[in-house]
Amino acid sequence: MKATRIKINTWTSSFRFPNLMSAFQPTLDVPPISTIMGLINAAAGYYIQNREISLGYYFEYSMKSVDLESIYQISLHRTKSGISPSNIAIPNVIQREFLYDCQLYLFLADNEIIDYFYNPRYPLLLGRSSDLAGIESIKEVEIDTVLNAKLAGQVIPFNGNYLPGVIQALPRYFTNTIPRKNIGTEPFSVISYDNPINSNLTGYKSNLNEFDSDLFFHHLRL
Repeated sequence: MKATRIKINTWTSSFRFPNLMSAFQPTLDVPPISTIMGLINAAAGYYIQNREISLGYYFEYSMKSVDLESIYQISLHRTKSGISPSNIAIPNVIQREFLYDCQLYLFLADNEIIDYFYNPRYPLLLGRSSDLAGIESIKEVEIDTVLNAKLAGQVIPFNGNYLPGVIQALPRYFTNTIPRKNIGTEPFSVISYDNPINSNLTGYKSNLNEFDSDLFFHHLRL
């Protein structure tokens, strides 16, 4: 099967654990599917909906560390029209975990979406607004079917597969509303690049041999 591999680099990335608010904010070792869809939307320049997308990806990094970050907590107040932010901001300092020297290998087969990455409409981010990403290369590849796939650097739906790893409830997408709402949240096995898992799943292998893992393809209906 033919596909296109898009290699994306960042100096730093951070993928916050959902629903975790504390003085220490850890990062997932792999971006969730919703982050990948955010990249695709940024490249396209619009919110993609009413279509099917198949994608696979592999993510790795060189090291993990912790940074101190200043945040400002905005208090809310009640008005006649409802609850709105006040002009009172309380400074605070938190510890935020981040990943350094990151590479994302994104595999797509939809030619229209692939074309967006040759000339992205908006800046690409792999994490927070400060995690600016750049495209290193785009190549057409052959991917072959592999039985009993060896998987790493990916998130895999937990239901029906039951792979080990860090189990997190992650969204597949977000709505294009304010505030945004999660779409398709379900448990995923988050499998780090440095902890490969042998599975009984059918996967795919790229002929470029750029990393030591097979690929799991996600099929999304937006």
